[in-house]
Amino acid sequence: MARYIFITGGVVSSLGKGLASAALGALLQARGFTVRLRKLDPYLNVDPGTMSPFEHGEVFVTDDGAETDLDLGHYERFTGVPARKTDSISSGRIYSNVLEKERRGDYLGKTIQVVPHVTNEIKDFLRIGDDEVDFMLCEIGGTVGDIEGLPFFEAIRQFIHERPRGQCILMHLTLLPYLAASGELKTKPTQHSVKELQSIGLAPDVLVCRSEHPIPEKEIAKIALFCNVRPDAVIPAYDLKTIYQAPLAYHQEGLDQAVLDAFGINPAPRPNLARWEDVMDRLTHPEGMVRVAIVGKYTQLEDAYKSIAEALTHGGMANRVKVKAEWIDAEIFEREDPTPRLEGFHAILVPGGFGERGTEGKIRAAQWAREKKIPYLGICLGMQMAVIEAARNMAGIKDAGSEEFDHEAGGKRFTPVVYLLKEWIQGNHVVERKLGDDKGGTMRLGAYDARLVPESLVAKIYGSTRIEERHRHRYEVDGKYREQLEACGMVFSGLSPDGRLPEIVEHKDHPWFVGVQFHPELKSKPFAPHPLFADFVRAAVEVSRLV
Repeated sequence: MARYIFITGGVVSSLGKGLASAALGALLQARGFTVRLRKLDPYLNVDPGTMSPFEHGEVFVTDDGAETDLDLGHYERFTGVPARKTDSISSGRIYSNVLEKERRGDYLGKTIQVVPHVTNEIKDFLRIGDDEVDFMLCEIGGTVGDIEGLPFFEAIRQFIHERPRGQCILMHLTLLPYLAASGELKTKPTQHSVKELQSIGLAPDVLVCRSEHPIPEKEIAKIALFCNVRPDAVIPAYDLKTIYQAPLAYHQEGLDQAVLDAFGINPAPRPNLARWEDVMDRLTHPEGMVRVAIVGKYTQLEDAYKSIAEALTHGGMANRVKVKAEWIDAEIFEREDPTPRLEGFHAILVPGGFGERGTEGKIRAAQWAREKKIPYLGICLGMQMAVIEAARNMAGIKDAGSEEFDHEAGGKRFTPVVYLLKEWIQGNHVVERKLGDDKGGTMRLGAYDARLVPESLVAKIYGSTRIEERHRHRYEVDGKYREQLEACGMVFSGLSPDGRLPEIVEHKDHPWFVGVQFHPELKSKPFAPHPLFADFVRAAVEVSRLV
Protein backbone atom coordinates (compact mmCIF):
# COMPACT_ATOMS: atom_id res chain seq x y z
CA MET A 1 0.00 0.00 0.00
CA ALA A 2 1.48 3.34 -1.09
CA ARG A 3 2.08 6.24 1.25
CA TYR A 4 0.43 9.44 -0.02
CA ILE A 5 1.87 12.94 -0.10
CA PHE A 6 -0.66 15.65 -0.99
CA ILE A 7 0.89 18.89 -2.25
CA THR A 8 -1.20 22.06 -1.98
CA GLY A 9 -0.51 25.75 -2.52
CA GLY A 10 -1.57 28.94 -0.81
CA VAL A 11 -1.27 32.76 -0.83
CA VAL A 12 -0.72 33.01 -4.62
CA SER A 13 -0.56 30.72 -7.65
CA SER A 14 2.57 29.89 -9.68
CA LEU A 15 4.69 29.15 -6.61
CA GLY A 16 6.22 26.04 -8.16
CA LYS A 17 4.14 23.21 -6.67
CA GLY A 18 4.83 21.07 -9.73
CA LEU A 19 8.56 21.63 -9.51
CA ALA A 20 8.61 21.00 -5.75
CA SER A 21 6.61 17.78 -6.28
CA ALA A 22 8.98 16.62 -9.04
CA ALA A 23 12.07 17.44 -6.97
CA LEU A 24 10.66 15.58 -3.95
CA GLY A 25 9.91 12.57 -6.16
CA ALA A 26 13.51 12.62 -7.41
CA LEU A 27 14.84 12.81 -3.82
CA LEU A 28 12.71 9.87 -2.71
CA GLN A 29 14.00 7.89 -5.69
CA ALA A 30 17.55 8.81 -4.68
CA ARG A 31 16.85 7.09 -1.35
CA GLY A 32 15.74 3.91 -3.10
CA PHE A 33 11.95 4.38 -3.02
CA THR A 34 9.59 4.01 -5.98
CA VAL A 35 7.28 6.93 -6.77
CA ARG A 36 4.43 8.05 -8.99
CA LEU A 37 3.25 11.64 -9.34
CA ARG A 38 -0.27 12.84 -10.10
CA LYS A 39 -1.99 16.14 -10.83
CA LEU A 40 -5.54 17.04 -9.79
CA ASP A 41 -6.75 20.16 -11.59
CA PRO A 42 -9.91 21.94 -10.41
CA TYR A 43 -10.81 23.54 -13.76
CA LEU A 44 -13.92 22.33 -15.60
CA ASN A 45 -12.22 21.43 -18.88
CA VAL A 46 -12.16 17.66 -19.29
CA ASP A 47 -8.44 17.98 -20.11
CA PRO A 48 -6.11 20.75 -21.39
CA GLY A 49 -6.25 19.42 -24.96
CA THR A 50 -8.58 22.12 -26.28
CA MET A 51 -7.07 25.01 -24.28
CA SER A 52 -5.06 27.75 -25.97
CA PRO A 53 -1.31 27.60 -25.23
CA PHE A 54 -1.64 31.23 -24.10
CA GLU A 55 -4.20 30.09 -21.53
CA HIS A 56 -2.49 27.06 -20.07
CA GLY A 57 0.97 26.57 -21.59
CA GLU A 58 1.87 23.43 -23.47
CA VAL A 59 -0.12 20.21 -23.47
CA PHE A 60 1.98 17.27 -22.30
CA VAL A 61 1.07 13.99 -24.03
CA THR A 62 1.58 10.60 -22.38
CA ASP A 63 2.42 7.26 -24.03
CA ASP A 64 -1.19 6.11 -23.63
CA GLY A 65 -2.57 9.22 -25.34
CA ALA A 66 -3.65 11.49 -22.49
CA GLU A 67 -3.46 15.26 -23.02
CA THR A 68 -2.30 16.58 -19.66
CA ASP A 69 -0.98 19.53 -17.70
CA LEU A 70 2.63 20.62 -18.32
CA ASP A 71 3.47 19.72 -14.69
CA LEU A 72 3.42 16.06 -15.77
CA GLY A 73 6.36 16.98 -17.97
CA HIS A 74 8.26 18.10 -14.86
CA TYR A 75 7.33 14.83 -13.16
CA GLU A 76 8.72 12.75 -16.03
CA ARG A 77 11.84 14.84 -16.51
CA PHE A 78 12.79 14.62 -12.84
CA THR A 79 11.86 11.00 -12.08
CA GLY A 80 12.00 9.23 -15.44
CA VAL A 81 8.66 7.54 -14.61
CA PRO A 82 6.41 7.63 -17.72
CA ALA A 83 3.12 9.37 -16.94
CA ARG A 84 -0.21 7.67 -17.68
CA LYS A 85 -3.83 8.72 -18.25
CA THR A 86 -4.49 7.87 -14.64
CA ASP A 87 -1.96 10.47 -13.47
CA SER A 88 -4.05 13.48 -14.48
CA ILE A 89 -7.63 14.38 -13.58
CA SER A 90 -9.74 17.53 -13.71
CA SER A 91 -13.04 18.61 -12.23
CA GLY A 92 -14.42 18.38 -15.76
CA ARG A 93 -13.46 14.71 -16.03
CA ILE A 94 -14.77 13.94 -12.54
CA TYR A 95 -18.15 15.56 -13.18
CA SER A 96 -18.33 13.95 -16.63
CA ASN A 97 -17.78 10.51 -15.08
CA VAL A 98 -20.40 11.14 -12.39
CA LEU A 99 -23.00 12.34 -14.91
CA GLU A 100 -22.34 9.36 -17.21
CA LYS A 101 -22.94 7.02 -14.28
CA GLU A 102 -26.12 8.87 -13.37
CA ARG A 103 -27.44 8.52 -16.93
CA ARG A 104 -26.69 4.78 -16.88
CA GLY A 105 -28.56 4.42 -13.61
CA ASP A 106 -25.51 3.36 -11.62
CA TYR A 107 -26.64 5.34 -8.60
CA LEU A 108 -29.99 3.51 -8.38
CA GLY A 109 -32.17 6.60 -8.29
CA LYS A 110 -30.28 8.46 -5.56
CA THR A 111 -29.94 12.24 -5.48
CA ILE A 112 -26.49 13.02 -6.91
CA GLN A 113 -24.45 15.34 -4.67
CA VAL A 114 -20.90 16.66 -4.37
CA VAL A 115 -20.63 14.65 -1.14
CA PRO A 116 -20.53 11.67 -1.48
CA HIS A 117 -20.70 11.10 -5.25
CA VAL A 118 -18.14 13.62 -6.56
CA THR A 119 -15.77 13.08 -3.64
CA ASN A 120 -16.05 9.28 -4.05
CA GLU A 121 -15.11 9.62 -7.71
CA ILE A 122 -12.01 11.62 -6.72
CA LYS A 123 -11.07 9.03 -4.08
CA ASP A 124 -11.49 6.21 -6.62
CA PHE A 125 -9.05 8.07 -8.87
CA LEU A 126 -6.53 8.46 -6.03
CA ARG A 127 -6.59 4.70 -5.32
CA ILE A 128 -5.58 3.67 -8.86
CA GLY A 129 -2.18 1.94 -8.77
CA ASP A 130 -2.15 2.04 -4.97
CA ASP A 131 -0.10 -1.16 -4.73
CA GLU A 132 2.48 -0.31 -7.41
CA VAL A 133 4.79 2.17 -5.65
CA ASP A 134 6.14 3.21 -2.25
CA PHE A 135 5.00 6.84 -2.52
CA MET A 136 2.17 8.49 -4.42
CA LEU A 137 2.63 12.26 -4.75
CA CYS A 138 -0.60 14.09 -5.61
CA GLU A 139 -0.47 17.78 -6.50
CA ILE A 140 -3.70 19.79 -6.28
CA GLY A 141 -3.82 22.65 -8.77
CA GLY A 142 -4.77 26.20 -7.85
CA THR A 143 -4.64 27.65 -4.34
CA VAL A 144 -6.41 26.89 -1.07
CA GLY A 145 -9.64 28.88 -0.94
CA ASP A 146 -10.55 28.54 -4.63
CA ILE A 147 -14.22 27.57 -4.91
CA GLU A 148 -13.62 24.97 -7.61
CA GLY A 149 -10.97 23.23 -5.51
CA LEU A 150 -13.22 22.52 -2.51
CA PRO A 151 -14.43 19.06 -3.67
CA PHE A 152 -10.81 17.94 -4.04
CA PHE A 153 -9.85 19.14 -0.57
CA GLU A 154 -12.92 17.46 0.95
CA ALA A 155 -12.09 14.22 -0.88
CA ILE A 156 -8.52 14.38 0.43
CA ARG A 157 -9.79 14.99 3.98
CA GLN A 158 -11.98 11.88 3.74
CA PHE A 159 -9.23 9.85 2.06
CA ILE A 160 -6.70 10.63 4.83
CA HIS A 161 -9.13 9.51 7.53
CA GLU A 162 -10.01 6.32 5.67
CA ARG A 163 -6.37 5.24 5.37
CA PRO A 164 -4.37 3.67 8.21
CA ARG A 165 -2.83 6.29 10.49
CA GLY A 166 0.53 7.54 9.24
CA GLN A 167 -0.11 6.65 5.58
CA CYS A 168 -0.79 10.21 4.34
CA ILE A 169 0.82 13.61 4.86
CA LEU A 170 0.12 17.10 3.54
CA MET A 171 2.81 19.40 2.14
CA HIS A 172 1.76 23.04 1.71
CA LEU A 173 3.59 25.65 -0.39
CA THR A 174 3.24 29.31 0.54
CA LEU A 175 4.88 32.66 -0.17
CA LEU A 176 6.70 34.89 2.30
CA PRO A 177 6.41 38.36 0.72
CA TYR A 178 9.18 40.88 1.37
CA LEU A 179 8.29 44.49 2.16
CA ALA A 180 11.21 46.61 0.98
CA ALA A 181 9.99 49.70 2.83
CA SER A 182 10.30 47.99 6.22
CA GLY A 183 12.94 45.42 5.20
CA GLU A 184 10.80 42.56 6.52
CA LEU A 185 9.60 39.14 5.45
CA LYS A 186 5.92 38.81 6.34
CA THR A 187 4.63 35.49 7.69
CA LYS A 188 0.98 36.51 8.10
CA PRO A 189 -0.13 35.40 4.58
CA THR A 190 1.30 31.94 5.34
CA GLN A 191 -0.52 31.83 8.67
CA HIS A 192 -3.81 32.73 6.98
CA SER A 193 -3.25 30.16 4.25
CA VAL A 194 -2.72 27.41 6.84
CA LYS A 195 -5.76 28.67 8.75
CA GLU A 196 -7.80 28.30 5.53
CA LEU A 197 -6.59 24.71 5.21
CA GLN A 198 -7.44 23.97 8.84
CA SER A 199 -10.95 25.37 8.37
CA ILE A 200 -11.68 22.56 5.88
CA GLY A 201 -10.24 19.85 8.09
CA LEU A 202 -6.69 19.65 6.77
CA ALA A 203 -3.43 20.42 8.56
CA PRO A 204 -0.02 20.58 6.87
CA ASP A 205 2.78 18.30 8.06
CA VAL A 206 5.43 20.11 6.00
CA LEU A 207 5.50 23.78 4.98
CA VAL A 208 7.56 24.89 2.00
CA CYS A 209 8.01 28.67 2.06
CA ARG A 210 8.99 30.47 -1.13
CA SER A 211 11.08 33.57 -0.57
CA GLU A 212 13.38 35.88 -2.50
CA HIS A 213 15.35 36.64 0.68
CA PRO A 214 16.95 34.44 3.37
CA ILE A 215 14.42 33.41 6.04
CA PRO A 216 15.77 34.13 9.56
CA GLU A 217 15.55 31.38 12.18
CA LYS A 218 13.20 33.49 14.29
CA GLU A 219 10.74 33.68 11.37
CA ILE A 220 10.94 29.92 10.87
CA ALA A 221 10.23 29.43 14.58
CA LYS A 222 7.30 31.86 14.33
CA ILE A 223 5.80 30.03 11.35
CA ALA A 224 6.22 26.68 13.12
CA LEU A 225 4.51 28.01 16.25
CA PHE A 226 1.50 29.63 14.59
CA CYS A 227 1.05 27.01 11.85
CA ASN A 228 1.36 24.02 14.20
CA VAL A 229 4.28 22.30 12.44
CA ARG A 230 7.73 21.28 13.67
CA PRO A 231 10.50 23.87 13.03
CA ASP A 232 12.49 21.34 10.98
CA ALA A 233 9.40 20.84 8.77
CA VAL A 234 9.43 24.51 7.69
CA ILE A 235 11.48 24.35 4.49
CA PRO A 236 12.83 27.52 2.81
CA ALA A 237 12.55 27.54 -0.98
CA TYR A 238 14.63 30.20 -2.67
CA ASP A 239 14.81 31.26 -6.31
CA LEU A 240 17.23 29.09 -8.32
CA LYS A 241 19.33 29.71 -11.42
CA THR A 242 17.98 26.52 -13.01
CA ILE A 243 15.10 24.21 -12.17
CA TYR A 244 17.51 21.25 -12.16
CA GLN A 245 19.11 22.68 -9.04
CA ALA A 246 15.85 21.99 -7.16
CA PRO A 247 16.55 18.40 -5.96
CA LEU A 248 19.93 19.34 -4.47
CA ALA A 249 18.60 22.64 -3.06
CA TYR A 250 15.57 21.00 -1.41
CA HIS A 251 17.77 18.22 -0.03
CA GLN A 252 20.12 20.81 1.45
CA GLU A 253 17.16 22.47 3.18
CA GLY A 254 15.96 19.10 4.49
CA LEU A 255 12.73 18.57 2.55
CA ASP A 256 13.11 14.84 1.94
CA GLN A 257 14.16 14.22 5.56
CA ALA A 258 11.18 16.24 6.84
CA VAL A 259 8.81 14.15 4.69
CA LEU A 260 10.30 10.85 5.87
CA ASP A 261 10.19 12.06 9.49
CA ALA A 262 6.50 12.90 9.05
CA PHE A 263 5.91 9.28 7.99
CA GLY A 264 8.02 7.99 10.86
CA ILE A 265 10.52 6.33 8.51
CA ASN A 266 13.57 6.27 10.73
CA PRO A 267 16.35 5.56 10.09
CA ALA A 268 15.88 6.57 6.46
CA PRO A 269 18.05 5.23 3.63
CA ARG A 270 20.85 7.62 2.68
CA PRO A 271 20.34 9.36 -0.68
CA ASN A 272 22.51 8.79 -3.72
CA LEU A 273 22.54 12.18 -5.43
CA ALA A 274 25.28 11.42 -7.98
CA ARG A 275 22.79 11.73 -10.88
CA TRP A 276 21.82 15.28 -9.89
CA GLU A 277 25.39 16.29 -9.06
CA ASP A 278 26.36 15.26 -12.61
CA VAL A 279 23.39 17.20 -14.05
CA MET A 280 24.46 20.35 -12.20
CA ASP A 281 28.11 19.86 -13.17
CA ARG A 282 27.16 19.74 -16.86
CA LEU A 283 24.90 22.79 -16.51
CA THR A 284 27.31 24.95 -14.56
CA HIS A 285 30.54 24.07 -16.42
CA PRO A 286 29.74 24.35 -20.15
CA GLU A 287 32.62 24.30 -22.60
CA GLY A 288 30.95 26.56 -25.14
CA MET A 289 27.65 28.09 -26.25
CA VAL A 290 25.35 27.74 -29.24
CA ARG A 291 22.43 29.95 -30.29
CA VAL A 292 19.22 28.26 -31.44
CA ALA A 293 16.34 30.20 -32.99
CA ILE A 294 12.87 28.85 -32.16
CA VAL A 295 10.55 30.19 -34.86
CA GLY A 296 7.07 29.69 -33.45
CA LYS A 297 3.54 31.02 -33.04
CA TYR A 298 3.20 31.23 -29.28
CA THR A 299 6.47 33.00 -28.46
CA GLN A 300 4.86 35.46 -26.01
CA LEU A 301 4.47 32.62 -23.49
CA GLU A 302 7.52 30.38 -23.16
CA ASP A 303 5.49 27.77 -21.23
CA ALA A 304 3.79 27.04 -24.58
CA TYR A 305 7.05 25.35 -25.63
CA LYS A 306 8.24 24.24 -22.18
CA SER A 307 9.32 20.71 -23.15
CA ILE A 308 11.19 21.99 -26.21
CA ALA A 309 13.13 24.52 -24.13
CA GLU A 310 14.04 21.81 -21.61
CA ALA A 311 14.98 19.27 -24.31
CA LEU A 312 17.36 21.83 -25.84
CA THR A 313 18.93 22.29 -22.42
CA HIS A 314 19.32 18.51 -22.16
CA GLY A 315 20.91 18.43 -25.63
CA GLY A 316 23.36 21.07 -24.45
CA MET A 317 24.20 19.00 -21.38
CA ALA A 318 24.91 15.98 -23.58
CA ASN A 319 27.46 18.10 -25.49
CA ARG A 320 28.66 20.11 -22.48
CA VAL A 321 27.59 23.40 -24.04
CA LYS A 322 25.09 26.07 -23.04
CA VAL A 323 22.16 26.38 -25.44
CA LYS A 324 20.89 29.93 -25.73
CA ALA A 325 17.38 29.51 -27.15
CA GLU A 326 15.81 32.66 -28.55
CA TRP A 327 12.15 32.95 -29.48
CA ILE A 328 11.17 34.54 -32.77
CA ASP A 329 7.57 35.21 -33.82
CA ALA A 330 7.05 33.41 -37.15
CA GLU A 331 4.73 36.19 -38.39
CA ILE A 332 7.73 38.54 -38.61
CA PHE A 333 9.10 36.52 -41.54
CA GLU A 334 5.85 37.01 -43.45
CA ARG A 335 6.74 40.71 -43.63
CA GLU A 336 10.54 40.77 -43.85
CA ASP A 337 13.62 38.86 -44.99
CA PRO A 338 14.67 36.22 -42.41
CA THR A 339 18.41 36.75 -43.02
CA PRO A 340 19.09 39.70 -40.69
CA ARG A 341 17.39 37.92 -37.78
CA LEU A 342 18.62 34.36 -38.42
CA GLU A 343 22.19 34.74 -39.68
CA GLY A 344 23.69 34.85 -36.16
CA PHE A 345 22.17 31.52 -35.12
CA HIS A 346 23.82 28.11 -35.22
CA ALA A 347 20.57 26.13 -35.65
CA ILE A 348 16.85 26.66 -36.25
CA LEU A 349 13.94 24.82 -34.65
CA VAL A 350 10.34 25.17 -35.84
CA PRO A 351 7.90 23.70 -33.29
CA GLY A 352 4.31 22.51 -33.57
CA GLY A 353 1.14 24.57 -33.59
CA PHE A 354 -2.38 24.80 -34.94
CA GLY A 355 -3.96 27.10 -37.54
CA GLU A 356 -2.62 29.09 -40.48
CA ARG A 357 -1.34 32.15 -38.62
CA GLY A 358 2.43 32.40 -38.89
CA THR A 359 2.86 29.39 -41.16
CA GLU A 360 4.26 31.30 -44.15
CA GLY A 361 6.94 32.65 -41.81
CA LYS A 362 7.75 29.10 -40.69
CA ILE A 363 8.02 28.03 -44.33
CA ARG A 364 10.49 30.86 -45.00
CA ALA A 365 12.52 29.85 -41.95
CA ALA A 366 12.69 26.27 -43.25
CA GLN A 367 13.76 27.53 -46.68
CA TRP A 368 16.46 29.72 -45.15
CA ALA A 369 17.86 26.80 -43.10
CA ARG A 370 17.85 24.50 -46.13
CA GLU A 371 19.56 26.99 -48.44
CA LYS A 372 22.12 28.19 -45.88
CA LYS A 373 22.93 24.61 -44.73
CA ILE A 374 22.07 25.48 -41.11
CA PRO A 375 20.85 22.63 -38.84
CA TYR A 376 17.04 22.49 -38.85
CA LEU A 377 14.68 20.52 -36.63
CA GLY A 378 10.99 20.70 -37.53
CA ILE A 379 8.55 19.20 -35.04
CA CYS A 380 4.97 18.27 -36.03
CA LEU A 381 3.77 21.42 -37.88
CA GLY A 382 7.47 22.26 -38.31
CA MET A 383 7.92 19.08 -40.35
CA GLN A 384 4.82 19.83 -42.40
CA MET A 385 6.10 23.34 -43.18
CA ALA A 386 9.44 21.89 -44.32
CA VAL A 387 7.59 19.51 -46.67
CA ILE A 388 5.44 22.36 -48.06
CA GLU A 389 8.61 24.43 -48.60
CA ALA A 390 10.27 21.59 -50.50
CA ALA A 391 7.13 20.97 -52.54
CA ARG A 392 6.92 24.63 -53.57
CA ASN A 393 10.57 25.43 -54.17
CA MET A 394 12.06 22.09 -55.19
CA ALA A 395 9.25 19.94 -56.63
CA GLY A 396 7.49 22.75 -58.51
CA ILE A 397 4.13 22.47 -56.70
CA LYS A 398 3.79 26.24 -56.38
CA ASP A 399 0.44 26.19 -54.57
CA ALA A 400 1.42 23.45 -52.09
CA GLY A 401 -0.19 23.87 -48.67
CA SER A 402 -2.19 22.14 -45.98
CA GLU A 403 -5.80 21.05 -45.93
CA GLU A 404 -5.88 22.45 -42.38
CA PHE A 405 -5.57 26.00 -43.75
CA ASP A 406 -8.26 25.46 -46.37
CA HIS A 407 -10.62 24.06 -43.73
CA GLU A 408 -9.91 27.08 -41.54
CA ALA A 409 -10.55 29.54 -44.39
CA GLY A 410 -13.60 27.68 -45.71
CA GLY A 411 -12.36 27.39 -49.31
CA LYS A 412 -9.84 25.50 -51.44
CA ARG A 413 -6.63 27.47 -52.12
CA PHE A 414 -3.83 24.90 -51.90
CA THR A 415 -2.70 21.61 -53.34
CA PRO A 416 -2.88 19.62 -50.09
CA VAL A 417 0.50 17.96 -49.57
CA VAL A 418 -0.68 17.87 -45.94
CA TYR A 419 -4.14 16.37 -45.47
CA LEU A 420 -6.69 15.59 -42.75
CA LEU A 421 -5.84 12.18 -41.32
CA LYS A 422 -9.03 10.10 -41.53
CA GLU A 423 -7.74 6.62 -40.69
CA TRP A 424 -4.80 5.04 -38.90
CA ILE A 425 -3.91 1.83 -37.10
CA GLN A 426 -3.73 1.86 -33.31
CA GLY A 427 -2.69 -1.48 -31.84
CA ASN A 428 -4.92 -4.10 -33.44
CA HIS A 429 -7.74 -1.86 -34.65
CA VAL A 430 -8.34 0.94 -37.14
CA VAL A 431 -9.19 4.44 -35.84
CA GLU A 432 -11.42 6.54 -38.10
CA ARG A 433 -11.98 10.31 -37.99
CA LYS A 434 -13.88 12.89 -40.04
CA LEU A 435 -13.82 16.68 -40.33
CA GLY A 436 -16.89 17.31 -38.15
CA ASP A 437 -15.63 15.32 -35.12
CA ASP A 438 -15.30 16.93 -31.71
CA LYS A 439 -11.95 18.64 -31.13
CA GLY A 440 -11.24 17.10 -27.72
CA GLY A 441 -9.30 13.82 -27.65
CA THR A 442 -9.77 13.03 -31.35
CA MET A 443 -6.25 13.56 -32.67
CA ARG A 444 -3.67 10.85 -33.26
CA LEU A 445 -2.47 10.82 -29.67
CA GLY A 446 0.16 8.90 -27.72
CA ALA A 447 3.02 6.56 -28.57
CA TYR A 448 3.24 4.98 -32.03
CA ASP A 449 5.97 2.89 -33.65
CA ALA A 450 7.97 3.99 -36.68
CA ARG A 451 10.39 2.22 -38.99
CA LEU A 452 13.52 4.08 -40.11
CA VAL A 453 15.39 3.71 -43.39
CA PRO A 454 18.74 1.96 -42.72
CA GLU A 455 21.78 4.23 -43.05
CA SER A 456 19.60 7.36 -42.92
CA LEU A 457 20.70 10.21 -40.66
CA VAL A 458 17.96 9.49 -38.13
CA ALA A 459 18.74 5.75 -38.04
CA LYS A 460 22.33 6.64 -37.16
CA ILE A 461 21.18 9.12 -34.51
CA TYR A 462 18.83 6.61 -32.85
CA GLY A 463 21.17 3.68 -33.36
CA SER A 464 18.14 1.67 -34.46
CA THR A 465 15.64 1.30 -37.29
CA ARG A 466 12.69 0.86 -34.91
CA ILE A 467 11.53 3.64 -32.61
CA GLU A 468 8.48 4.62 -30.56
CA GLU A 469 7.54 8.28 -30.13
CA ARG A 470 4.58 10.34 -28.89
CA HIS A 471 2.21 12.06 -31.31
CA ARG A 472 -0.39 14.80 -31.19
CA HIS A 473 -1.70 15.74 -34.61
CA ARG A 474 -4.76 15.73 -36.81
CA TYR A 475 -3.08 16.44 -40.16
CA GLU A 476 -0.42 14.37 -41.91
CA VAL A 477 1.97 14.67 -44.86
CA ASP A 478 0.41 12.93 -47.88
CA GLY A 479 2.52 9.93 -48.90
CA LYS A 480 1.41 10.19 -52.52
CA TYR A 481 3.90 13.04 -53.00
CA ARG A 482 6.78 10.96 -51.65
CA GLU A 483 8.24 9.93 -55.03
CA GLN A 484 8.08 13.50 -56.34
CA LEU A 485 9.78 14.94 -53.26
CA GLU A 486 12.41 12.21 -52.99
CA ALA A 487 13.40 12.92 -56.59
CA CYS A 488 14.30 16.42 -55.38
CA GLY A 489 16.39 15.21 -52.45
CA MET A 490 13.87 15.09 -49.57
CA VAL A 491 14.09 11.58 -48.10
CA PHE A 492 11.15 10.02 -46.24
CA SER A 493 13.43 8.32 -43.70
CA GLY A 494 10.77 7.26 -41.19
CA LEU A 495 7.35 5.69 -41.80
CA SER A 496 4.59 4.05 -39.78
CA PRO A 497 4.94 0.23 -39.62
CA ASP A 498 2.35 -0.18 -42.40
CA GLY A 499 4.30 2.28 -44.60
CA ARG A 500 1.33 4.62 -45.05
CA LEU A 501 2.15 7.55 -42.76
CA PRO A 502 5.34 9.62 -43.12
CA GLU A 503 6.99 10.08 -39.72
CA ILE A 504 10.36 11.64 -40.58
CA VAL A 505 11.83 13.55 -43.51
CA GLU A 506 15.38 14.73 -44.09
CA HIS A 507 17.34 16.42 -46.88
CA LYS A 508 20.09 14.11 -48.12
CA ASP A 509 22.31 16.96 -49.39
CA HIS A 510 22.10 18.92 -46.13
CA PRO A 511 24.41 18.39 -43.12
CA TRP A 512 21.50 18.24 -40.63
CA PHE A 513 17.90 18.84 -41.74
CA VAL A 514 15.26 16.70 -40.01
CA GLY A 515 11.48 17.02 -39.75
CA VAL A 516 9.50 14.72 -37.42
CA GLN A 517 5.74 14.31 -37.15
CA PHE A 518 6.02 13.30 -33.49
CA HIS A 519 7.16 15.19 -30.37
CA PRO A 520 10.61 13.96 -29.28
CA GLU A 521 10.85 16.69 -26.64
CA LEU A 522 8.27 14.89 -24.51
CA LYS A 523 10.65 12.00 -23.78
CA SER A 524 13.83 13.96 -23.07
CA LYS A 525 15.29 14.08 -19.55
CA PRO A 526 18.31 15.87 -18.04
CA PHE A 527 19.96 12.54 -17.22
CA ALA A 528 18.85 10.94 -20.53
CA PRO A 529 18.75 13.59 -23.30
CA HIS A 530 16.69 12.64 -26.34
CA PRO A 531 19.05 11.48 -29.14
CA LEU A 532 17.52 13.87 -31.71
CA PHE A 533 18.08 16.90 -29.48
CA ALA A 534 21.54 15.73 -28.45
CA ASP A 535 22.60 15.36 -32.11
CA PHE A 536 20.81 18.59 -33.17
CA VAL A 537 22.88 20.52 -30.61
CA ARG A 538 26.02 18.63 -31.71
CA ALA A 539 25.38 19.82 -35.27
CA ALA A 540 24.90 23.37 -33.96
CA VAL A 541 28.24 23.10 -32.16
CA GLU A 542 29.87 22.13 -35.49
CA VAL A 543 28.39 25.26 -37.11
CA SER A 544 29.58 27.45 -34.23
CA ARG A 545 33.15 26.23 -34.77
CA LEU A 546 33.00 27.23 -38.43
CA VAL A 547 31.94 30.81 -37.69
